[in-house]
Amino acid sequence: MSPAAASSVDQADASAADRAESVGERLRALRIARGMSARDLAARLGISPSAVSQIERGVMQPSVSRLIAITDQLDVPLTSVFDPSSDQTPSTPTSFGLRRAEHDAGIVLDDGVLFRRVSPVATPGVDYFESTYPPGATAHRDEGLFRHEGYEVGTVVSGELTVDFDDERVVLRAGDAISYPCSRPHRLHNTSDEPVVARWLIVHGPH
Repeated sequence: MSPAAASSVDQADASAADRAESVGERLRALRIARGMSARDLAARLGISPSAVSQIERGVMQPSVSRLIAITDQLDVPLTSVFDPSSDQTPSTPTSFGLRRAEHDAGIVLDDGVLFRRVSPVATPGVDYFESTYPPGATAHRDEGLFRHEGYEVGTVVSGELTVDFDDERVVLRAGDAISYPCSRPHRLHNTSDEPVVARWLIVHGPH
Protein backbone atom coordinates (compact mmCIF):
# COMPACT_ATOMS: atom_id res chain seq x y z
CA MET A 1 0.00 0.00 0.00
CA SER A 2 1.34 3.41 -0.95
CA PRO A 3 1.89 6.09 1.73
CA ALA A 4 -0.96 8.12 0.24
CA ALA A 5 -3.35 5.15 0.34
CA ALA A 6 -2.28 4.28 3.88
CA SER A 7 -2.87 7.87 4.94
CA SER A 8 -6.35 7.75 3.37
CA VAL A 9 -7.19 4.54 5.25
CA ASP A 10 -5.90 6.02 8.51
CA GLN A 11 -8.02 9.14 7.99
CA ALA A 12 -11.11 7.01 7.26
CA ASP A 13 -10.50 4.94 10.40
CA ALA A 14 -10.06 8.09 12.47
CA SER A 15 -13.22 9.59 11.00
CA ALA A 16 -15.19 6.43 11.82
CA ALA A 17 -13.83 6.45 15.37
CA ASP A 18 -14.77 10.12 15.77
CA ARG A 19 -18.31 9.42 14.57
CA ALA A 20 -18.63 6.45 16.93
CA GLU A 21 -17.50 8.57 19.88
CA SER A 22 -19.83 11.42 18.91
CA VAL A 23 -22.79 9.04 18.71
CA GLY A 24 -21.94 7.73 22.17
CA GLU A 25 -21.68 11.28 23.49
CA ARG A 26 -25.01 12.10 21.87
CA LEU A 27 -26.70 9.09 23.47
CA ARG A 28 -25.29 10.13 26.84
CA ALA A 29 -26.58 13.70 26.39
CA LEU A 30 -30.03 12.41 25.43
CA ARG A 31 -30.11 10.11 28.46
CA ILE A 32 -29.08 12.89 30.85
CA ALA A 33 -31.58 15.31 29.29
CA ARG A 34 -34.31 12.83 30.14
CA GLY A 35 -33.14 12.49 33.73
CA MET A 36 -32.28 8.82 33.37
CA SER A 37 -29.22 7.27 34.99
CA ALA A 38 -26.95 4.86 33.15
CA ARG A 39 -27.99 2.18 35.64
CA ASP A 40 -31.69 2.77 34.91
CA LEU A 41 -31.11 2.62 31.15
CA ALA A 42 -29.06 -0.56 31.52
CA ALA A 43 -31.85 -2.19 33.54
CA ARG A 44 -34.41 -1.31 30.88
CA LEU A 45 -32.17 -2.72 28.15
CA GLY A 46 -31.24 -5.83 30.11
CA ILE A 47 -27.51 -5.11 29.89
CA SER A 48 -24.85 -4.04 32.39
CA PRO A 49 -24.18 -0.39 33.34
CA SER A 50 -20.64 -1.02 32.13
CA ALA A 51 -21.95 -1.82 28.64
CA VAL A 52 -23.94 1.43 28.60
CA SER A 53 -20.80 3.31 29.65
CA GLN A 54 -18.73 1.67 26.88
CA ILE A 55 -21.34 2.59 24.27
CA GLU A 56 -21.50 6.19 25.48
CA ARG A 57 -17.69 6.49 25.45
CA GLY A 58 -17.46 5.04 21.93
CA VAL A 59 -15.48 2.02 23.18
CA MET A 60 -18.19 -0.42 22.08
CA GLN A 61 -20.44 -0.03 19.06
CA PRO A 62 -24.13 -0.83 19.47
CA SER A 63 -25.85 -3.01 16.91
CA VAL A 64 -28.73 -1.55 14.91
CA SER A 65 -31.17 -3.34 17.19
CA ARG A 66 -29.40 -2.04 20.32
CA LEU A 67 -29.48 1.51 18.95
CA ILE A 68 -33.21 1.19 18.26
CA ALA A 69 -33.76 -0.22 21.76
CA ILE A 70 -31.89 2.72 23.31
CA THR A 71 -33.81 5.36 21.36
CA ASP A 72 -37.08 3.57 22.20
CA GLN A 73 -36.26 3.67 25.91
CA LEU A 74 -35.25 7.33 25.68
CA ASP A 75 -38.38 8.06 23.62
CA VAL A 76 -36.43 9.89 20.90
CA PRO A 77 -36.32 9.41 17.11
CA LEU A 78 -33.39 7.58 15.51
CA THR A 79 -32.37 10.79 13.75
CA SER A 80 -31.55 12.32 17.14
CA VAL A 81 -28.39 10.20 17.49
CA PHE A 82 -26.72 12.06 14.64
CA ASP A 83 -26.86 15.65 15.83
CA PRO A 84 -28.86 17.91 18.16
CA SER A 85 -30.58 19.67 15.25
CA SER A 86 -32.31 16.39 14.43
CA ASP A 87 -34.51 16.95 17.47
CA GLN A 88 -36.05 19.94 15.77
CA THR A 89 -39.31 19.31 13.91
CA PRO A 90 -40.84 21.78 11.44
CA SER A 91 -42.61 24.43 13.48
CA THR A 92 -45.44 25.09 11.02
CA PRO A 93 -47.29 22.93 8.46
CA THR A 94 -45.56 24.80 5.62
CA SER A 95 -42.04 24.24 6.97
CA PHE A 96 -39.76 21.55 5.55
CA GLY A 97 -36.69 19.61 6.63
CA LEU A 98 -33.58 19.44 4.46
CA ARG A 99 -30.35 17.47 4.74
CA ARG A 100 -27.73 17.65 2.01
CA ALA A 101 -26.07 14.38 0.96
CA GLU A 102 -22.59 15.75 1.61
CA HIS A 103 -23.47 16.26 5.28
CA ASP A 104 -24.41 12.62 5.81
CA ALA A 105 -21.52 10.20 6.26
CA GLY A 106 -23.42 7.61 8.27
CA ILE A 107 -22.09 5.69 11.26
CA VAL A 108 -20.57 2.22 11.49
CA LEU A 109 -22.22 0.06 14.14
CA ASP A 110 -21.45 -3.39 15.53
CA ASP A 111 -20.54 -6.08 12.98
CA GLY A 112 -19.58 -3.38 10.47
CA VAL A 113 -23.18 -2.44 9.67
CA LEU A 114 -23.33 1.06 8.16
CA PHE A 115 -26.30 2.98 9.51
CA ARG A 116 -27.46 6.06 7.63
CA ARG A 117 -30.43 8.28 8.31
CA VAL A 118 -32.81 9.03 5.46
CA SER A 119 -35.18 11.36 7.31
CA PRO A 120 -33.58 14.83 7.23
CA VAL A 121 -35.13 15.82 10.57
CA ALA A 122 -37.25 14.14 13.21
CA THR A 123 -40.57 13.18 11.65
CA PRO A 124 -43.37 12.64 14.17
CA GLY A 125 -44.20 8.97 14.55
CA VAL A 126 -41.77 7.80 11.85
CA ASP A 127 -38.14 6.64 11.65
CA TYR A 128 -36.63 6.19 8.18
CA PHE A 129 -33.11 4.85 7.77
CA GLU A 130 -30.80 2.80 5.58
CA SER A 131 -28.58 -0.08 6.65
CA THR A 132 -25.70 -1.63 4.72
CA TYR A 133 -24.78 -5.13 5.91
CA PRO A 134 -21.35 -6.54 4.97
CA PRO A 135 -21.16 -10.27 4.14
CA GLY A 136 -21.90 -12.30 7.26
CA ALA A 137 -23.16 -9.28 9.22
CA THR A 138 -26.30 -9.15 11.34
CA ALA A 139 -28.34 -6.34 12.85
CA HIS A 140 -28.74 -8.34 16.06
CA ARG A 141 -25.37 -9.84 17.00
CA ASP A 142 -25.55 -11.98 20.17
CA GLU A 143 -29.09 -10.79 20.84
CA GLY A 144 -31.08 -13.60 19.23
CA LEU A 145 -34.47 -12.66 17.84
CA PHE A 146 -35.33 -9.04 18.53
CA ARG A 147 -38.55 -7.15 19.12
CA HIS A 148 -39.19 -3.46 19.63
CA GLU A 149 -41.84 -0.76 19.34
CA GLY A 150 -43.63 0.11 16.11
CA TYR A 151 -44.44 -1.36 12.71
CA GLU A 152 -41.63 -1.94 10.21
CA VAL A 153 -41.56 -1.72 6.42
CA GLY A 154 -38.35 -2.64 4.58
CA THR A 155 -37.16 -2.66 0.97
CA VAL A 156 -33.94 -4.27 -0.25
CA VAL A 157 -32.07 -1.90 -2.54
CA SER A 158 -29.29 -4.33 -3.48
CA GLY A 159 -28.01 -7.73 -2.44
CA GLU A 160 -29.81 -10.49 -0.55
CA LEU A 161 -31.10 -10.10 3.00
CA THR A 162 -32.31 -12.91 5.25
CA VAL A 163 -35.06 -12.22 7.77
CA ASP A 164 -35.63 -14.79 10.50
CA PHE A 165 -38.90 -14.90 12.41
CA ASP A 166 -39.74 -17.20 15.29
CA ASP A 167 -41.41 -19.68 12.94
CA GLU A 168 -40.00 -19.08 9.44
CA ARG A 169 -37.22 -17.58 7.31
CA VAL A 170 -37.68 -15.13 4.44
CA VAL A 171 -34.99 -14.26 1.86
CA LEU A 172 -35.32 -10.84 0.23
CA ARG A 173 -33.60 -9.76 -2.97
CA ALA A 174 -33.24 -6.39 -4.70
CA GLY A 175 -36.67 -4.80 -5.10
CA ASP A 176 -38.38 -7.09 -2.59
CA ALA A 177 -40.27 -5.49 0.31
CA ILE A 178 -41.49 -6.78 3.64
CA SER A 179 -43.61 -5.47 6.51
CA TYR A 180 -44.35 -6.77 9.99
CA PRO A 181 -45.16 -5.60 13.50
CA CYS A 182 -41.90 -4.97 15.35
CA SER A 183 -43.34 -6.87 18.31
CA ARG A 184 -42.91 -10.07 16.28
CA PRO A 185 -39.48 -11.56 17.13
CA HIS A 186 -37.15 -11.13 14.15
CA ARG A 187 -33.52 -11.02 13.07
CA LEU A 188 -31.93 -9.45 9.98
CA HIS A 189 -28.68 -10.81 8.59
CA ASN A 190 -26.61 -11.18 5.45
CA THR A 191 -25.74 -14.79 4.68
CA SER A 192 -24.44 -13.97 1.18
CA ASP A 193 -20.98 -13.03 -0.11
CA GLU A 194 -22.04 -9.54 -1.20
CA PRO A 195 -23.04 -6.44 0.79
CA VAL A 196 -26.75 -5.80 1.28
CA VAL A 197 -28.37 -2.36 1.28
CA ALA A 198 -31.89 -2.02 2.69
CA ARG A 199 -34.12 0.89 3.66
CA TRP A 200 -36.42 0.72 6.66
CA LEU A 201 -39.46 2.70 7.70
CA ILE A 202 -40.57 2.26 11.32
CA VAL A 203 -44.00 3.66 12.10
CA HIS A 204 -44.58 4.29 15.80
CA GLY A 205 -47.86 4.37 17.65
CA PRO A 206 -48.76 7.15 20.09
CA HIS A 207 -46.37 7.32 23.08
